[in-house]
Formats: sequence, C-alpha cells, structure tokens
Amino acid sequence: MPQIDVIPKSIENPTNLPYDDGVPLESPIHRENMNVLIDSAKSVMGNRKDFFAGGNMFLYYNLQKQKNKDFRGPDFFFVKDVDRTKERKSWILWEENWKFPDVIVELLSESTYKIDLVHKKELYENTFRTPEYYVYDPYKPESLQGWRLNQYGFYEELAKSTEGWLWSRELNCWLGVWSGKMTEESKTYLRMYDKQKKLILLEFERERLEKEREHERAERERLEKEKEHERAERERLEKEKALEELRELKAKMGIL
Repeated sequence: MPQIDVIPKSIENPTNLPYDDGVPLESPIHRENMNVLIDSAKSVMGNRKDFFAGGNMFLYYNLQKQKNKDFRGPDFFFVKDVDRTKERKSWILWEENWKFPDVIVELLSESTYKIDLVHKKELYENTFRTPEYYVYDPYKPESLQGWRLNQYGFYEELAKSTEGWLWSRELNCWLGVWSGKMTEESKTYLRMYDKQKKLILLEFERERLEKEREHERAERERLEKEKEHERAERERLEKEKALEELRELKAKMGIL
C-alpha cells in the first residue's frame, strides 16, 4: 500500500502567517487611493452592517483550507452580505462562507501592469468569479478600465460615460477620476459618485463641510445681529432728533 502523506496541522493552518504581503504600495498616492476607495465604499453604504470594504490584506482561498497556498492581496475589495462588525486582519474564504469579493480594484503601476491586466484578471474572472473588476493608475487618469461578468461568465469591458466614468452595479455608484486636495497638495484620485453624478463625500469631508456651514450660519447670525443693532441705533437717534426738534419748537413758541 502506498504511503499517504499527511499535512501537519502546523503547516496546514499556520498561525504566524502575515496578514498582508509586507510590501508597501508603489507610492504614497497609491496608498492614498486605496484608503479613499475604502472610505468611499463605507460612505456609500452608510450605517449598513452587511458589507466589508478592505485593501492591502490577504485573501486566502485554498479549497483544502490551507493558508500557505492560494492567496492574493487586492488593493481594494468590496464584499456584500457579510458581517461588517466582525474583526478581520485577513479575508479567509472558508471562514466567510466562501464569499468572494463582489468588486475588486487594482491600482496599476509600471511593475504591476502585466500582472493586474492579465494574471489577476484571469484569476478574478475564472476562480473568484468577482462580478466587477477595475484597474486604475493614479499617475494616468485616463487609465481607468472596468469589466463585468456577462451572462456567459466572462468579463466584458464596461463602456465609459461622457465624463470617462464607469457605473458599478455592485456599489450602485459611479467610479470616476477626481482632482483636488485631500491633504495640502492637489492630487488625482479614483472617487465614487452617486446616481446623479454628485461626489460622495468622505467622513472628514462631510465634517469639514458641516463646520464650514456652521461657520457660515454663525457669520449670518453675527451680521444679522449687527444689522439689528444698527436699526435700533438709527431708531434711537431718530427719536432723539425728533425730541430735540420738538423742544426747539416749544422754545420758539414759549411753551415750557
């Protein structure tokens, strides 16, 4: 009888594996774009608790549940119908009821173009069966591309809007390029827009906007108080003038 090799538990499910690949993203703007996508997805979903948005963390998908095989680390991924409140350092498919991502975005760079556009695209299409896959190079705003699984189970390239944006059915929003200041410098980011093509604000942007509106309300109140004070002062001066004129008139008429 041939000998059957048994995989030791320490190898099958090691406990000291990294949660990400330990390799920093290509540049700070790549990292910023990843964070913006994660925060944007959270803004899109609001207070819902049935989704997960993450990035730069490993997805383990080995059918034999071996963590030392078959793993990838998408720059951004989004999964529907899962528990948002669960703490995760990696996405382990067999611990998530085999829920593969519904959306994946890879941030292109010179060193990853071929991998992202060929190898990963094939993996996400044929193995992950991810409904939507997007790629974007932060240094090339025109580089945005996207694919959606068609009825035959193959990726079909998405057509862009007049703005050069792509509609995501899974996220129920537009993906499009936006230029502006997140920090001190103006940069280009991949952002999310609602059905009316209005930019979906991140939490810090909403807070900043609310502070600006509060400042504007306070300024309007201050100006209104100043106007009210000026009106009261004019009325006081007009009354004093009228009284002075009346006293002068009485004096001329010899009326005390």
